[in-house]
Amino acid sequence: MSNENMGTIERLVIATLGEDVARQTLDMLAIDPALLAERGETVSRAAFAMAMNVALFDDLLRRVPSGNAYVADTLARGGKVLFDHGALRSIRFPEGPTGALPGGEDAFTRIFLPLGYEMAAIYPLDRLKMTGRAYRHVDFPEAIPQFFLSELHVDRFDAEFADAAARIFGSSRDPLDDRAKAVLAQFEAGETVRIADAVAALPVILSAFDRQHEPPGFEDYQLLLSRSNEAAWIATEGNGFNHATDRVTDVAALAQRLKAEDRPMKEKLEVSATGRVRQTAFRADSVERLFADGELRQVPGSFYEFISRDIDPETGRLDLAFDTGNATGIFAMTSAAPGAAR
Repeated sequence: MSNENMGTIERLVIATLGEDVARQTLDMLAIDPALLAERGETVSRAAFAMAMNVALFDDLLRRVPSGNAYVADTLARGGKVLFDHGALRSIRFPEGPTGALPGGEDAFTRIFLPLGYEMAAIYPLDRLKMTGRAYRHVDFPEAIPQFFLSELHVDRFDAEFADAAARIFGSSRDPLDDRAKAVLAQFEAGETVRIADAVAALPVILSAFDRQHEPPGFEDYQLLLSRSNEAAWIATEGNGFNHATDRVTDVAALAQRLKAEDRPMKEKLEVSATGRVRQTAFRADSVERLFADGELRQVPGSFYEFISRDIDPETGRLDLAFDTGNATGIFAMTSAAPGAAR
């Protein structure tokens, strides 16, 4: 198929992932036809945002075998994945930046806001000493995946924790180059971007969803782990996609089936205070990570999540909210097992 006949999202994803992987990933996802219809030599913020999410979904499946197996089974059953949201974790030092990287959520709001996302709500995660924020796309709120972006607050821990965190995260680099920043500035100004510029910028922007610091020292990692599973996870995984979420019709029925199939399911379904948002997940797959002493160790990686959303009777629209209790329960999927990372 010539470029002229190809949709913008398709062109961006093929340029980023290669034709075979791009088509496989696009075929997995139920994407709004209005998004796929965009064509031409310029790219809208919505098309760029959706292409970015398609590439992030592919990255997640590469790192999460349990999620990849579930998606393969879904496709074999004739279904597709409706990608509801992805999650990211960040770390916030009281003094500002984290090495060369903007502090906490600032490392990602500089990407999300130009691409048409807005902050929809704040979710205090006080038990975890974190704050979660939902970012929803203005142009296609139900069709483009949301982001649940959380910050871990170093200043809510003791001085020993803060010192270890500074040693681990102080080496962080800024992955965005001038060309990527220029593309984001164009989107922020309300402009479309030439497809060649979007193709060049997308892999650089995707590289922001990764670990930006050097391998952690093992003693520092253990100290963080003794205080916070989430801090330890960020120490090895950085700003990698923490989970991707499939929006399904009946998550309770799906959970029962997956448990019967002996999948690595969360034991309990999380139900929001409104009752309209229900979530569960697989437990995080283990991954092997290099530490500063040159040793490879098994640690919790990312995971795959499931959600059902009902209509909000006040708006007549899908309830796109999250829930503090749900989020706290889901975060436990990356808790390190006893004896992990010895």
